[in-house]
Amino acid sequence: MTGARWRKSTKSGGNGGNCVEVADNFPGVVLVRDTKDRDGGTLTFSRESWRGFVAMARNAD
Repeated sequence: MTGARWRKSTKSGGNGGNCVEVADNFPGVVLVRDTKDRDGGTLTFSRESWRGFVAMARNAD
């Protein structure tokens, strides 16, 4: 999506391993992509689904 403002996830490591970027500047959707393969595709989530995923991930720590 044109105009996405990507930021690295706060849970991504600094060692070049498993890193994702998130763009949440569009109404109603959150985009996610692999930092190492930015042209490899983008996942699209509803804001509600993304919030649920983040809540679950936080509880798993």
